[in-house]
Amino acid sequence: MFVSTDVDVIVIGGGPVGTTALALLGRAGHTAIGLEKDREMWPTARAVHFDGETMRTLQGLAVADRFIGVTIPMKHVDIVNEADEVLVHAPTDRLGDQAWNDHISFHQPDIEGLVREIVETSPGVELRCGVTATRVESTDTGVEVTTLDEDGTERTLRARWAIAADGARSEVRRALGIETDKYGEDAQWLVVDGQLVDAPGYETDMIQFARYSRPALWLRLPGSRVRMEFMLVPGDDPDEIVTPAAVERISRGILPADKFTPDRQAMYTFRGRIARQWRKGNVFLAGDAAHQAPPLFGQGLCAGIRDVENLAWKMDLVARGIADDSLLDTYESERKPHATFWVETAANQAVGIQTLDPRVAEGRDAFMRAHPEASAVPTSPPLGPGFHEGDERAGRLSIQPILADGTRLDDMVGHHFLVVADRSIYSELPAGIKAALVEDGDTVTLLDPLKIDQILDATKAKAVVVRPDHYILGAGDTAADLERLVRQIPSIAHAATLTVDTH
Repeated sequence: MFVSTDVDVIVIGGGPVGTTALALLGRAGHTAIGLEKDREMWPTARAVHFDGETMRTLQGLAVADRFIGVTIPMKHVDIVNEADEVLVHAPTDRLGDQAWNDHISFHQPDIEGLVREIVETSPGVELRCGVTATRVESTDTGVEVTTLDEDGTERTLRARWAIAADGARSEVRRALGIETDKYGEDAQWLVVDGQLVDAPGYETDMIQFARYSRPALWLRLPGSRVRMEFMLVPGDDPDEIVTPAAVERISRGILPADKFTPDRQAMYTFRGRIARQWRKGNVFLAGDAAHQAPPLFGQGLCAGIRDVENLAWKMDLVARGIADDSLLDTYESERKPHATFWVETAANQAVGIQTLDPRVAEGRDAFMRAHPEASAVPTSPPLGPGFHEGDERAGRLSIQPILADGTRLDDMVGHHFLVVADRSIYSELPAGIKAALVEDGDTVTLLDPLKIDQILDATKAKAVVVRPDHYILGAGDTAADLERLVRQIPSIAHAATLTVDTH
């Protein structure tokens, strides 16, 4: 039995991952308090890239159209060598299988501000800024979080769970004694963001410059904004390298001092890290607190949004007594291998891009010419073991069809389990299972071929059950398969209907 709590969840960190967690919890009808130590929102950009899966999460918050207004699709990606030879060219201006563009650029304050607006209008959740979490303790009945306001007032908040989304230098992670594993080699880089006016920049939206003289990155952002990142090399003067003249020099004239106005210049470290433990008691790590990757595939923030999407629906089921607390153990087992894939992939790509040895670069260039597919953005992997059947079809992200009238399927399904099946398979289900599907408020069943055939074809199955986070619980080809899958849906397994004869 849990003691009285102030809220269901305390979220530590008010960046885009933490605020998305608040929004997702609020959508599910739960109470949550977010704690952000800074009074004002961070004014400059850090993350600049979403993928289609992330946009699908925002779609589920009913604000995707507003996000479209402050983002641009990324049309193409290149890898270029020292001689300005394009080693790899990848067109990316197309809708992906999530019903959104797979590569979308943005200015983080625009995105973060919109997510905060969602939180402000969501009943039961709030973000408290200027409040620092000084102690986080997991107890037998939940968590206790001690906070310190800017005026020196100390308070204690109690909740069933806490999500630590407090960044790469997570104080919560350190206080819990959780160490991280290192992937790849660390390297110091300079990032500059700003307005480029009356200068062409590069036509390509995203370029990885595999230059052995100085590796660099280029990204075109909404409006007149651009970003360039430059690896620091031996002999650089940290004070001189950030001057307008130096930025013009190391950008090879792409960012002229009289046409580029920076609003952010910062030294940071290309690093790959994975926390060894993502759950300790009733405290969960998410976002950069759990994983950090070099930015070469733009998956850092995407991975953080996946974290809280995975957590939110599981917390909802456990909080409502529909699932056992052990369901939350599948958060780390599912998400950690998935995030590790992206960290390893980005770290391996960084090794090739960052070399300063001309001979190594020559061999890399020859390999990329012969195997351009090896440097393309990889296909997202399946989840690790957890709440899915674990075969070649389960644990993977389901597609989102766009219907004939332009409706994206999620707008019809909502935040529910989705059962899609060939009518002939469905017709063979026991009457009790059919009744359970009809009565269950957590599940939507679709049999119309116009709505579901794309999902069945993509999965190569006649029946598929999709979780609320859009990952496939399982797929099958017979009525027996479908019945087995339906019985795994927590709300149906919990229902009294399944305790009686279903034949």
